[in-house]
Amino acid sequence: MQQFIGMGVALVTPFKDDFTVDVDALTKIVNYNIENGTNYLVVNGTTGESATISKEEKELIIDIIVKANNKRLPLVLGVGGNNTLEVVKELKTRDLSQFDGILSVAPYYSKPTQEGFYQHYKAIAEATEKPIILYNVPGRTARNMEPSTTLRLAKDFKNIVAVKEAGNNQQQYYTLLKDKPADFLIISGDDDLALGVTLAGGSGVISVIGQAFPKEFSNMIQLGLEGKNKEAYKIHYKLMEIINLIFEENNPAGIKEVLKNLEICSDIVRLPLVSASENLQTKIAHFISNF
Repeated sequence: MQQFIGMGVALVTPFKDDFTVDVDALTKIVNYNIENGTNYLVVNGTTGESATISKEEKELIIDIIVKANNKRLPLVLGVGGNNTLEVVKELKTRDLSQFDGILSVAPYYSKPTQEGFYQHYKAIAEATEKPIILYNVPGRTARNMEPSTTLRLAKDFKNIVAVKEAGNNQQQYYTLLKDKPADFLIISGDDDLALGVTLAGGSGVISVIGQAFPKEFSNMIQLGLEGKNKEAYKIHYKLMEIINLIFEENNPAGIKEVLKNLEICSDIVRLPLVSASENLQTKIAHFISNF
């Protein structure tokens, strides 16, 4: 699974003033990342506001990114939810030929038991031959998928190849790294912990901030993979403030505010999310002007 080592980015979905998908801005983001060191792209993940994207818009977003990418980087498609049957149906009916893997977020709101997590991902693994990246993000789903469940899935299903772990729990990362199968990838979903996880034996990150600073963040992760901690931490400290700022209110409002300052796309998000407050806008603008 070499294509999932390094820095992947969870792409935002840029919108116009009328809240329609901004095709030109999305194409710009894809090219910007490809040209500046990103290793793979995650399409229609939760940072892409997948919860408020219609089925028709998802098709449009996929078409735009596939066309703009033009097979230059591996692509991972977000297919997840708390309705297992619907996730399975999409995997069985969608043309996945343009994608190298699936990122599937843990079921949200329903708060399944650990056995519920296992059975959910078992059904997903049996619905497709594509490599699957589990996505544990308890801060959003309201239930943590414990390392024992992740490792059980990793050992039982050959096409479950990685986990994007975003529990912001260093000890949980260490447990996964210590006990994982040799070829199973531990990918950080926490931008602030990504370097430390990589240095501890992780395979990199699926990043939010990386799409705004792809050159710097991908270089940091590469240095981490090479064990060059001193050089890597210099970049980490340079980006530490902006990483904290983009998650100060909500994601992806923070990263969209950064991208607006970089003149890449607008800051528009869809309700129930709202754009960054004036206070946060000021802090982000100050960081960008002094970067």
